[in-house]
Amino acid sequence: VQLQASGGGLVQAGDSLRLSCAASGRFFSSYNMAWFRQAPGKEREFVATISVSGSSPDYANSVKGRFTISRDNAKNTMYLQMNSLKPEDTAVYYCAARLGAAYTFPRYYAYWGQGTQVTVSS
Repeated sequence: VQLQASGGGLVQAGDSLRLSCAASGRFFSSYNMAWFRQAPGKEREFVATISVSGSSPDYANSVKGRFTISRDNAKNTMYLQMNSLKPEDTAVYYCAARLGAAYTFPRYYAYWGQGTQVTVSS
């Protein structure tokens, strides 16, 4: 599966953004999907994951209650709705996919999008 992330941009604190991750190839609905992010000088960190059916999303504590992950298997697309953005959310956001169980560690994901920059100004 090939992944293409989009939707990033420059916003102010408190604003919202919606990221998209479009997948090409077959069997998108078979992959557990996730969002990770990486700020300058920091390691890539888990943001959210969603199962093949779209149920049981999981979130990092830092984004819980503000971000919502979802997927549309008919459109081969995953989303990340980000509300109440904070300057500390500034990072490159990556979408990722794997077969099998969903994990919060990036090393378990074999497929990655190219990343989309999100910058939140104070």
